[in-house]
Amino acid sequence: MPSSVVAHIRYDPDTATLRIVYVSGMVYDYKNVPGKVYEAMKNAFSKGKYLNRYIKGKYDFEKVQE
Repeated sequence: MPSSVVAHIRYDPDTATLRIVYVSGMVYDYKNVPGKVYEAMKNAFSKGKYLNRYIKGKYDFEKVQE
């Protein structure tokens, strides 16, 4: 199901960084995210709800200028 919040997610297992591209165009990298969290988000019915419940406020992040 397409998300109204998350446009794209990408995961780098070497750095455990989860990149989230929002529908608004903003891009954030969440640091030290376990691979299982990425897999669960990828398979979540609502990516926005998963993001709010299990990622935001739990992992350090930085805004990416692309």
